[in-house]
Amino acid sequence: MFWISVVEVVCLLLWRRMAVWSLWSLLLWGGLLPAADTGAQVQGQVGGSVLLVAERPPGFQVREAIWRSLWPSEELLATFFRGSRETLYHSRFLGRTQLHSNLSLELQPLKSGDSGNFSVLLVDTGGRAQTQILQLKVYDAVPRPVVQVFIAVPGDAQPPKTCQVFLSCSAPNISDITYSWRRERTIDFDIESQGLFTDGQVLRVSLGPGDKGVAYSCIVSNPVSWDLATVTPWESCHQEGAPGRASYKDVLLVVVPVSLLLLLAGLLSAWHWGPCSGKKKNVCADRVAPETENPLV
Repeated sequence: MFWISVVEVVCLLLWRRMAVWSLWSLLLWGGLLPAADTGAQVQGQVGGSVLLVAERPPGFQVREAIWRSLWPSEELLATFFRGSRETLYHSRFLGRTQLHSNLSLELQPLKSGDSGNFSVLLVDTGGRAQTQILQLKVYDAVPRPVVQVFIAVPGDAQPPKTCQVFLSCSAPNISDITYSWRRERTIDFDIESQGLFTDGQVLRVSLGPGDKGVAYSCIVSNPVSWDLATVTPWESCHQEGAPGRASYKDVLLVVVPVSLLLLLAGLLSAWHWGPCSGKKKNVCADRVAPETENPLV
């Protein structure tokens, strides 16, 4: 019985060594294979999940499979060997991988630094090998943009009762986004490209009395999410240029000159009356008294 147990232990160790040797042979084989063509591009959102699909040709019966991260660093992620699936490999994806029965690899939750290239090596029962490369791009969720309305200074060529405005749209703390505009409550939603500036981030529009209820929406998007903000720019025109309501420019034109005149008058008054004001009036009276008491002879 003792020798039988020894033989069993030796066979088990030999089987494990052969399994490890076979696995590393596959890894080495995968590194020596010609570079595979870049496959599908997969997109994901931070905090979400993504499925990297291992495509198999018809009649291709997989015996072994190896998933690896190629960029920015090469790491072993998951393996399928002798009917067993394994994902507990030390990598930045440890604890975030799941190898499905169809040998597709799921990553969750995604992080912003997970973007990169991934490869899967498939070996069938006949020894044929196939390598696929997938590109993963992870995007942040788009926040709600902020739209600011700027009123242009009226010029001589501007038609009467019109308002020129610039709409500035921004999404804080995010990159790789696209800006677009939409005119609401009208049949034509399109925006003329001549009025767009800074890659669509700024829109110039001319408004008239008939545009009082027209709203404009700034749409911020990336391949996985989008959001928008809507403003009615005529309200800003009405607040600044309505009859009987002065704009901040008109207020400055009146207040600044008047303030300067009052300040100058105060300085002149203080200079003229300063020596004989307040407690100094008695001193001034004493200076005048001797002159009255000693008339000229």
